Amino acid sequence: MENDERTMAERLEAATGLLERTLSWLEERQGLLTGEVERISATVEQSRREAELAAQLAAVERELAEVKAAGAPAAPNSLRRTVPASTSEMLAKHGIGEGPVDVRTLDAALAGLSLEQRIAVKSQLLRAGSIA
Repeated sequence: MENDERTMAERLEAATGLLERTLSWLEERQGLLTGEVERISATVEQSRREAELAAQLAAVERELAEVKAAGAPAAPNSLRRTVPASTSEMLAKHGIGEGPVDVRTLDAALAGLSLEQRIAVKSQLLRAGSIA
């Protein structure tokens, strides 16, 4: 009886060792399979993204061609050709009237304003097309 128990224990130890080796082999194999699948799915997603970007680029190029063909202005603000009344009054006080404004004359007229105010006036005149 004791001999049978010893034999049974040895067989169980051998089976346990075999099961441990099989389990570690399966874990290694699973790791290899998972890595390959991730690389394949990443490649598929990347090519799908490239196709989306190519379609968006084509749509933007078509829209740009239509805008150029229509001769529309580049910026919506470029349609404005008037200067605010306060700017016109300030320039009139310095002897600057309608029509193109010389930059040197404008700088002399704006000398009393802060930097932000000078930038605002110049941008308004630029949008109106009044700066020569």
